[in-house]
Amino acid sequence: MTLNVYLFFDGECREAFEFYRSVFGGEFEEFVTYAGGPLDIEVPDDERDRVMHVSLPVGPTMLMGNDSCSAFGEPPVAGSNLAISITGESREHCDDICARLSEGGTVEIPTQEMFWGGYFGSWQDRFGIRWMVNYQMTDA
Repeated sequence: MTLNVYLFFDGECREAFEFYRSVFGGEFEEFVTYAGGPLDIEVPDDERDRVMHVSLPVGPTMLMGNDSCSAFGEPPVAGSNLAISITGESREHCDDICARLSEGGTVEIPTQEMFWGGYFGSWQDRFGIRWMVNYQMTDA
């Protein structure tokens, strides 16, 4: 199991990750805008160039992030705009981790298959900490 940091932005993700890459070096493993996402997601035209997902390897871990999209809720609030991301070992492992860590908290996205070939879920634990889990089932 691996723990990584996931950062949330309101339109500054590209600039922030270019900065982080200049500090840590390396190349982006993934860099997808909302325009490059599935055709069935409805994103306002002026937000299609925002970052849907970016990942930058930093040593043995991954720094990941995205921009908010008005179609999916409120923009993040500075200071609480991060989550701990867990790389799951199986679907069952993801379900177990989510069930245990979300006890007394709030599930945001129940664990489920996602368009990128992952089995994903997100929640906030009873202490207000945001968590995500992803098990990559296939290469999408």
